[in-house]
Amino acid sequence: MSKLNPISAAARLRFVLAAGALLALTACGALDSDSSGGTAVVARKIGPASPAGPQARIIGDGGVTVAMLLPISAGGSASGLAQSFQNAAELAMNEVTQDNVRIVVRDTGGDTEIAQQAAERSVAEGTKLILGPVFAPAVAGAGGPARAASVPVIAFSTDASIAGRGVYLLSFLPRQDATRVVGHAASNGVRTYAGLVPDNGYGLVMEAAFREAVASAGGRVTLVQKYAPGEIAAAARQVAAGGAVQAVFVPNGGDDPGAAAAALSSAGVNARLLGSGQWDNPAVLRAPALAGAWFPGSQKGGFEAFAQRYEARYSVAPPRTASLVYDAALLANGLVGARGNAAFSTAALENRDGFIGVDGIFRLTGNGLSERGLAVYEVTGGGEARVVSPAPTQFGRTF
Repeated sequence: MSKLNPISAAARLRFVLAAGALLALTACGALDSDSSGGTAVVARKIGPASPAGPQARIIGDGGVTVAMLLPISAGGSASGLAQSFQNAAELAMNEVTQDNVRIVVRDTGGDTEIAQQAAERSVAEGTKLILGPVFAPAVAGAGGPARAASVPVIAFSTDASIAGRGVYLLSFLPRQDATRVVGHAASNGVRTYAGLVPDNGYGLVMEAAFREAVASAGGRVTLVQKYAPGEIAAAARQVAAGGAVQAVFVPNGGDDPGAAAAALSSAGVNARLLGSGQWDNPAVLRAPALAGAWFPGSQKGGFEAFAQRYEARYSVAPPRTASLVYDAALLANGLVGARGNAAFSTAALENRDGFIGVDGIFRLTGNGLSERGLAVYEVTGGGEARVVSPAPTQFGRTF
């Protein structure tokens, strides 16, 4: 962006994203749209037809090319997600004061091979940064040609196994939830823990993150019980029979936390329940048995304001993950404005001070993951949650 004050590089980069967000609060009613209600952008043919798609959607008209790889033709909810992600990028670029980048949107079909071809095509046409893909197989496909060309990737998958060596995940990563809520519990004297995790891939990831977080906090996990769908109450009774603990970690959302709390209470267990970001939903917040339970989440306000602007433009509410793409587009545009040719260097992308986005502070790390400043909430049992530990406003100096 233009007209930046002569302050430190880190502060400039934080200012870039903050300024974009503040601008959006005043400009959302003054943007043009096409006859379909979407943002008016240029769409033109880029070369001959290919598996990566015969057409590429162009967002913005800046001098630096950035690719965005989305599962446009994957079908079902994946195609809907791709459209919402494209909308979020368009919204971001309409809310900046200067277009520094030109975002070329290409299809991956959610497929490894098509994503690889889309990345190869993007690299050949001079892209300096790739945003996306969304799903792990496509990220793996795009990562090869991107790494070979030293083009960094900022993807939206939550599969940490595909991160690293220039492939970053700007996602809501499960391990961060466990680290934050366990850290808060430990700071309040909790030392012994049990866990109730679903018997699936998510449960496996959360169990590992939970054990790591407890060990880092100096605590002890006495038992982790897995359960099949609909069987959390029985698993909770097994946890109750395993001995006294101070806290029970229940990462799944929906009806599971309430059922676990009721079963544990009936068994005489008086332990604090700990959750994940999946708890931020009515089924959890309205469950009387969960009053006093803690869960991590973004500081309130940022996403709500973004969602209002998005819905005003597109007449539909955005998915929760759309803010990731909005932030990524602002980050790309802002880094070019602040750093020019060095915009997407490792030093710029892995800035230790991080950046300010819709959901608060975030930063990309050397292992390809991301860190976020999360708050901790306490369930009131009446449909609300109150902040018991605010989200940090700055990072420590180490990752």
